[in-house]
Amino acid sequence: QVQLVESGGGLVQAGGSLRLSCAASGRAFSSYAMGWFRQAPGKEREFVAAVNWSGERTYYAGSVKGRFTISRDNAKNTVSLQMDSLKPEDTADYYCAADGPIYLTGGYFPASRPGEYDYWGQGTQVTVSS
Repeated sequence: QVQLVESGGGLVQAGGSLRLSCAASGRAFSSYAMGWFRQAPGKEREFVAAVNWSGERTYYAGSVKGRFTISRDNAKNTVSLQMDSLKPEDTADYYCAADGPIYLTGGYFPASRPGEYDYWGQGTQVTVSS
């Protein structure tokens, strides 16, 4: 079992930055790949970014590549999403999710579909004003 709690959401003007954090509790955080997803009102949940178990590999949706950066700290059981050059279309609820453990996934990376993730946080809201 992995429990995930997001924080760091809020209201920001277009062009600004926010940093989301996800704190994980439970066993063997470092054996899970981690992802961020977002869901805007009336839309399906969409993939944003993923980082593999070691932090050495990352993967981004085309809409955020070059603006967002995912990272993890296995010593602190956290994964972060640095969001720069924010746009109004980035407005959504943001969720972190865990995919694993690695002995079950075989290290497959990246997982970009919601169904591939096993554990989810409750979400944090991000609003970007124009």
